[in-house]
Amino acid sequence: MLLYYITDRKGFDGSDAEQRAALLRRIGEAARAGVDFIQLREKDLEAADLELLAREVLRRIRENSNATRLLINSRVDVALAVPADGVHLPTDSPPVTAVRDQWMQQSFREPVIGISAHTIGDVRQAEIDGATFTVLAPIFEKVATGAQGIGLEVLREACEASRIPVLALGGVRLGNARACLGAGAAGIAGIRLFQQGDIADTVKQLRNLAAPSDT
Repeated sequence: MLLYYITDRKGFDGSDAEQRAALLRRIGEAARAGVDFIQLREKDLEAADLELLAREVLRRIRENSNATRLLINSRVDVALAVPADGVHLPTDSPPVTAVRDQWMQQSFREPVIGISAHTIGDVRQAEIDGATFTVLAPIFEKVATGAQGIGLEVLREACEASRIPVLALGGVRLGNARACLGAGAAGIAGIRLFQQGDIADTVKQLRNLAAPSDT
């Protein structure tokens, strides 16, 4: 099961400096706990500031894990400069083929490319385009924004229609994550799920959901 932490430093209390420090601590904890992917999604930052933060994020990850991979939201140039392991592309991004071509012109490493998806069609197109995986959202209603969830049946159909991993995002909590896995999700993505509380315990509980039953 893939675990995918999407960052939001503004979700922490305090000044800009305190939020940044809290984010870096949490990223170190996430890597140490065994989160598979960390998507740096600080969309308000200019490229130079994002790159500075991303370099420090990558250092925190490498200090705590050799397996956790860093993706930069949208900015291929920043991801290459850091260098990160890949990028996550929102639905209005350039085509996957163009992003991969840009990446391979400057790097010998094949990029990890995640794609945001909101429909079964989005998931199918991401596979056709050559994405590594898709993040389908929102599965459940998002209370904070009032956005209606697409539901478990759409998640199930999307997973059945795709040969690349589909991760569940949007209103996913420990209490409903098992249902997402039961619908075929290859993993769980989240912001608050991984940014609040004891992340080591959260990861342990999620891993236990995917563990084979003794019965």
